[in-house]
Amino acid sequence: MWLAAAAASSFFAGVTTILAKRGIKKTDSDLATAIRTAVVLGFSWLMAAISGSVGAVSSVSTKSLVFILLSGLATGGSWLCYFKALSMGDVSRVVPIDRSSTVITVLLAMLLLGENSHPVLKLAATALIGAGTLMMVGRPKSGEGGGRGYIFYALLS
Repeated sequence: MWLAAAAASSFFAGVTTILAKRGIKKTDSDLATAIRTAVVLGFSWLMAAISGSVGAVSSVSTKSLVFILLSGLATGGSWLCYFKALSMGDVSRVVPIDRSSTVITVLLAMLLLGENSHPVLKLAATALIGAGTLMMVGRPKSGEGGGRGYIFYALLS
């Protein structure tokens, strides 16, 4: 079941990006993020109500609540930066960099959560994801960075 949910998540993330890019064409990216967040908030509470879990909100431990709130702050930061990047850059360049969060997530899961089964394989696959991200982003368009790779151009400009 987790695999089907993860595949659906991937599909919805892809569709979300295209819809977002179209939506922010003539809209401030911060305002667009606020509108999107309101929709996600409403939909999330609707799903919690449908599943009958709203009543369990008082049983969430303080520790869990702190981590969930911190995750929410990280999500907000991610969404604000993502929409800003989408408003300024090509989807085909923004998305691979955004999705390279997989590299960060895997490394943090190994370091902080002890998810160390097959560490050599995980590290090799993670390195390939990182290398693939750099290859997908490619070189800058003409006039953007004088032959340096896009990532290095973006970091140095």
